[in-house]
This record gives sequence, C-alpha cells and structure tokens, in this order.
Amino acid sequence: MAGPTTAERGERQKLRSGPPRPPRQMRLRRLRVLIALLVALVLAGAGAVWLLYGSQWLRVERLSVSGTRVLTPQQVREAADVPDGTPLVSVDTDAVEARLLRRLPRIDSVDVVRSWPHGIGLKVTERTPVLVVRTPGKGGKSNKGGKGDKYVEVDAKGVRFATVPTAPKNVALLELTPSRTAALRRFPADRLVREAVRVAGDLPASVARATRTVKVRSYDSISLELGDGRDVEWGSGEKGRAKARTLTALMKAAPKARHFDVSVPTAPSSAGS
Repeated sequence: MAGPTTAERGERQKLRSGPPRPPRQMRLRRLRVLIALLVALVLAGAGAVWLLYGSQWLRVERLSVSGTRVLTPQQVREAADVPDGTPLVSVDTDAVEARLLRRLPRIDSVDVVRSWPHGIGLKVTERTPVLVVRTPGKGGKSNKGGKGDKYVEVDAKGVRFATVPTAPKNVALLELTPSRTAALRRFPADRLVREAVRVAGDLPASVARATRTVKVRSYDSISLELGDGRDVEWGSGEKGRAKARTLTALMKAAPKARHFDVSVPTAPSSAGS
C-alpha cells in the first residue's frame, strides 16, 4: 500500500501547526486600535461626568409644584429646600421627600422626580380632614365654642395633622368624653379617635353631609348629632357597612323620627317625631 503523497504530508503539517500567524505589523495595528478605543471610552466617561456634575447645563433652575389645595406652591418649595444651581443628578429625591413630609404634616404623600434638563417636579397629595377636634381658647371649654378656639384637623388615617383657626366647612366636630375607667386604659384617646374616623368613613353620604358632631364616650358608645337636631346611636365602629345600610332604610321608613339606634344593626329602632 502506497504512503501519503508529498502534498498530503504538507496539508497534515499545516493542520498540526495551526492557522498562519498574522504578521507583526498587523498585530501592532490591532493593538493601536484597541488602545484608541479604550482612550475614547475614558474620555467619553470623563465627559459624561463633567456634563452631569461640572457643567452649567444640567442644573436645577426651577421647582414645579402640583396638587396643592391648602398649602401654597411657595411653602412647598421652601420646605423642599433644593438650592438653585444644584447638579440635577446629585439631588437626593428620597431626602427631599422625607424633608417635605417632616416639615409639612399636611402632606400625605409626595412624588419627587427629575425633569431634565433643569427641573424638579413635586407632585403633592394633601391630607383631607374627616373630623376636627376643638381646642379651647384661653378660659374656654373643650366642647363649647368660644373666642380663641382652634381646631385640629384629623384625616382618614386618624392623623392629627394641622391646627386651624376656623373649622373647615362640612367637616364634623369630634367630641371625646370618655369615662375615667379601666376601659379608657384599654382604649386610649388615640384609639378612640381612630374609631371615630372609622365611623365617619362608613356613614351614608347623605348622613355624612348632615353630621355636625361625632360624640365618643367609649369604644362601643359612639353617636352622631345631625344639623337638623336628629341624633343617631351608632355603637362601636364594628359592622359599619351593615349599620349604614340599616340607617338608610330606617330613615326612609321613619322620615319624621328624631332618634335612631343602629348599634345592633339587626335590631334597629327609631323614636320621636
């Protein structure tokens, strides 16, 4: 059997030795291209850093405020405390949010966003009062209106967030008159306030509009005084939706009644005319 030819032996030798090596000049050219790319990347990164932090182009020039109702945009801007000229990228939006919530308790939430190239947007959601607590003026009594009285606004979470000289319209007055018993230690004033807020949130819309006072004597003794002189014994804040449905039906069934009791919604009652 004949051995491999000279051509076959040459091909086998090429396979064993691998692909031909590029000439030295080509390797140097590739190295120069690689170095140039690295330099370009470094310069681009340095340029980006300078653009974001060192240039005058991407800096805070305005704070836009939206969503305010009682607060003014200027109050929000001052509380945000973001100096003009601050590099936009360096503004700590979480810190601005925390500062606003701490300095302006009326704010329930706020979104702080960068508005490139020169702005910061502050989208505010204010708390809405559902009840107010009267604080008496000098020489006054807590449950009797008097000169110098002020009103503490309470939101739907039970947070007392602002004191105002005049009670807001269509917001019921909260009267806390708990007895000094062991029950008060079990249900402290803050808990009773939350229960009153819970009741206010469950009232039928027509009753909520007519309610002038929410009286809390204990956890399970909450009552309402309406603007036309009628009153409602609500009981505790439990089963609020069922009580609301029962009260609506009871008022329709006895339109001339003056007193309603839905503390036990399955056994309501009405009286007076």
